Amino acid sequence: MKRTAFTMIELVFVIVVIGILSAIAIPRLAATRDDAQIAKGRSDVSAIRAAIVSERQTRLLQGNTAYINHLDHQGATSADGDTLFDNNGVASQTLLQYGIASGSTNGHWRKTAADTYQYRILGNDVQFTYTQATGAFDCNHNNANCKLLTD
Repeated sequence: MKRTAFTMIELVFVIVVIGILSAIAIPRLAATRDDAQIAKGRSDVSAIRAAIVSERQTRLLQGNTAYINHLDHQGATSADGDTLFDNNGVASQTLLQYGIASGSTNGHWRKTAADTYQYRILGNDVQFTYTQATGAFDCNHNNANCKLLTD
């Protein structure tokens, strides 16, 4: 007699091995997602800060010592899908060439007030404020998540 099927013991063994592997892999993948969102936030903050400095240098060459008035053309708040950090409402004053789409989930920016933005990370919002007088784009460094994004 020739057997062509798996025995019940072989199937149970395979299911147990798959269960053990998934128990190890799922938490590691979740941590990887959080790390990716932190890296994206750090990259965004660096790009925004560099764009502010670049815009200021362009203005200095033109004899204007002021920083850009606003970081985008949105009103006081943004809705999901709005473009942030694109310009000062003037097409010739591009800040980030393509801007960043607004969203309310982890790993996304949203505008909450004039020159005030939040980046959602690890289920919490980190508030960043743009100060036109100094060109600073920063958050409260007493906040642990702020430190993750800026240090």
